[in-house]
Amino acid sequence: MYKRCGVLKTAFTFAAAVLTAVVCASTVAAKSLPIWFGAPALDWESEGLPMGNGAMGIVVTGEVARETLQLNEKTLWTGGPGAKGYNFGLPTDSIKQDVAHVRQQITLHNGIDPQTAADKLGQNMHGYGHYQSFGELDIQYNDQTGAVSNYVRSLDLTQGVATVAYTRNNTHYKREYFVSYPQQAAIVKLSASNKQSISFDLGVRVHPNRTIETQVKRGVLTFSGKLFDNNLQYIGKVQIVVDGGELTENEKTGRIQVSRANSAVISIVAGTNYAQAYPHYRGRLPVKTLDKNLEKIKASEYSALLAEHLTDYTALFGRVELSLIENAESYLLAKPTPELLKQYKGEGSAPERALEQLYFQFGRYLLIASSRNGSLPANLQGVWNNSATPPWNADYHVNINLQMNYWPAQVTNLGETALPFFDFIDSLVEPGKQSAQKVFGARGWTLFLNTNIFGYTGLIEWPTAFWQPEAAAWLAQHYFEHYQFYQDNTFLKERAYPVMKEAALFWVDVLVADPNTGLLVVSPSFSPEQGPFVSGAAMSQQIVFDLFTNVVEAANLVGDAEFKKLIQAKLAKLDPGTRIGSWGQLQEWQQDIDDKTNKHRHISHLFALHPGDQISVQATPAFAEAAKVSLNARGDEGTGWSRAWKVNFWARLLDGDRAHKLLAGQLMGSTLPNLWDTHPPFQIDGNFGATAGMAEMLIQSHTGQITLLPALPKQWQTGAVTGLRARGDVQVSMRWANSKLIDATLVAGKSQPINLALPNSCTSPTVKPQGSNKNKVTVSIANTAVVFSATRGQLYRVTCSNK
Repeated sequence: MYKRCGVLKTAFTFAAAVLTAVVCASTVAAKSLPIWFGAPALDWESEGLPMGNGAMGIVVTGEVARETLQLNEKTLWTGGPGAKGYNFGLPTDSIKQDVAHVRQQITLHNGIDPQTAADKLGQNMHGYGHYQSFGELDIQYNDQTGAVSNYVRSLDLTQGVATVAYTRNNTHYKREYFVSYPQQAAIVKLSASNKQSISFDLGVRVHPNRTIETQVKRGVLTFSGKLFDNNLQYIGKVQIVVDGGELTENEKTGRIQVSRANSAVISIVAGTNYAQAYPHYRGRLPVKTLDKNLEKIKASEYSALLAEHLTDYTALFGRVELSLIENAESYLLAKPTPELLKQYKGEGSAPERALEQLYFQFGRYLLIASSRNGSLPANLQGVWNNSATPPWNADYHVNINLQMNYWPAQVTNLGETALPFFDFIDSLVEPGKQSAQKVFGARGWTLFLNTNIFGYTGLIEWPTAFWQPEAAAWLAQHYFEHYQFYQDNTFLKERAYPVMKEAALFWVDVLVADPNTGLLVVSPSFSPEQGPFVSGAAMSQQIVFDLFTNVVEAANLVGDAEFKKLIQAKLAKLDPGTRIGSWGQLQEWQQDIDDKTNKHRHISHLFALHPGDQISVQATPAFAEAAKVSLNARGDEGTGWSRAWKVNFWARLLDGDRAHKLLAGQLMGSTLPNLWDTHPPFQIDGNFGATAGMAEMLIQSHTGQITLLPALPKQWQTGAVTGLRARGDVQVSMRWANSKLIDATLVAGKSQPINLALPNSCTSPTVKPQGSNKNKVTVSIANTAVVFSATRGQLYRVTCSNK
């Protein structure tokens, strides 16, 4: 038995409780952002600690006697080529005539029910597949006698390192975990305060939906095989290097035993023969690569491996620091994270602000851990899955979920994490052209509601969630936003614009003239995941408007005058999808049929407010007010991702207190004890959406101005943030107190005019270059708008007098 650290069941004095908490917390590194528990995980989903390097993931549950270390490698999927009946979701023959029939019925009846549309257009998901758990590392520790005390299981977000520590029989045991991107390996170190105290027996388990062969040789356990479903090959290797003691291999059982070692380092590498290449999606099994990685690890000291990981990880994570309370670590260490979460009420106390600060950075941590260059993008569960049949296949839903995963990438200065997203979308263009042709008879490319790692761009059968031909247009938005934030002309010309242009070409062919207005509309059109199939639903129109607007600007930048002219002409005739209805709401459909009592979690018709920029408080106040009416009618409840979207909506509406209320609701109602978002069940997009929403409360740049503290809630009266990124390739840091901006520093990635919108409380602002540059800066000030010319790489400080 072990004593649950930090959880005391009374008859203890308050002082004793505090002392116990301090003793337990002492094993968690100071000056950290810890998520920690005082006991092993009883549940993988709600209490596991997730770690990863983009391609690989592990979840640390930290059992004392027999530890199960759950493993993931993101390319292990059932389905796709090799699976029975897989056809990319495409109809055998063109269904253009069926689309025309549904359009006709919509025109005749002002809409049709989703089942009728699905009966005509839906396709069976033959061989779609599921993301798979790679397996479990089973570690049985041989010293199981004696009581356990001072148990702590922690994850330090500042280092990307997890720790399990406890005391038994006067020996202090410590396990350290990290997943190295440079070494492409998960690494675990087992150590103890007394020599010859590390003894364990190690093996692996996999799901029974595959073959498995094991081999143990020279301290390496190799397990390999193929999935029954599609013959995808996989291989994993577990290497053990010990200091002292004895290592014994059992070929018959496929296990390795370590006895009386001083310490042991376990390294795990994994891969499959998946390749991101249409149409076969197969390559070579990376045996030589894995062996080479293990050889490098074996030849390195653990301290060097850890230092290399920290250098790599902190170069990303350390770019942005958010401070909502001084000495946040002391509040985060005082109680286990589940206790802090349980006591959270959203009232702005010091422990609550520390928890919000942790939650913001947890989203950034998860993005680094589940999306690194060379890997697949973060899926519905990032990179973590312990099932052969996970919820929603743990796939890529493109009616918001995949997009939301990458909302924090640019603004929180993690642009590199979006590279797997772009690689993935690039790989969908070719099969997406097949979808455009077979479903619509159109040029360009598209896809619908969801996709897998095998180029699935066709339809499914679920009536209320199978139709989203605007998905490619929405995905293309991320390409242009990446350009806007980084101003990389090569990326724009060679990667972004081709994808955007082909997505726009699809709509050049597919849009139809509305018989009543003559404007171009999307038909059939659907507002996820409710209502009838109609012509010109608001979300459909707004997404196409966003795409065309971005393509016109991009075409101008790359010099494609002919296509720019074509899209400008289409844009001039496009129904923009923004209407104010009879009760002051932003209409969800072309007809004024919105129901005031509708509480549906999807608020798709507000795309134009966020992530689009068609609606803003500054430029379109009437539509912004209508968006408020719609949001108030829908209410503040919802699943995790829905609440996260609402945080962003209210931030764009410049209402920080309401945005914070949604954030508090997400923490209280849609967050698991380990801070994972829950739909339910676990679905990671809410984490990413909330982090993006918190950033949106602090900085916005979608209107052409860089707006500082646009939606600061009263709970965040004092704080600071460093390293946020604004469109135009500008990095911004700020300090504020008593809800007033004190100062901000800006660095531009190129020489350019910077247009700042400052809070109303910022009186008599000044702008001065910092460092050796003493040149005067010409500043234009009008109310709270400040414009000045910035030199590339020069640091500028903006100071408010606040008198």
